[in-house]
Amino acid sequence: MIKLKKGDPVIVLTGKDKGKVSKIKQIIRKDGKVKVVVEGVNVVKKHLRPIQGVREGGIVEIEKPIDISNVAYYDEKSKRPVKVGIKYVVEGNKISKVRINKKSGEIIDKVWEKIKKEV
Repeated sequence: MIKLKKGDPVIVLTGKDKGKVSKIKQIIRKDGKVKVVVEGVNVVKKHLRPIQGVREGGIVEIEKPIDISNVAYYDEKSKRPVKVGIKYVVEGNKISKVRINKKSGEIIDKVWEKIKKEV
């Protein structure tokens, strides 16, 4: 289960960009593996040939995906990487699935909310 999502602040744990804090731009699931594209991380230069009427040729910088295990959720308050957990909260007749900061127990955001059926 992926506990990170697009727009989350993350810190890079390994590689040439270790220690950089940024946001997730995209999550890629392919062949049972999960990779993330993080803003300003793993930037490579790509040489493009010109295509007549479509684009000019040249060198462009693009962000390549990195494995999700190489990033961790970054807590803005404590300025440290933290683990993210899932918790179900019952409020009256509503059940909510929320993401929580495992260290402090604070709620990060709601994943979904449903109305409990009465039997």
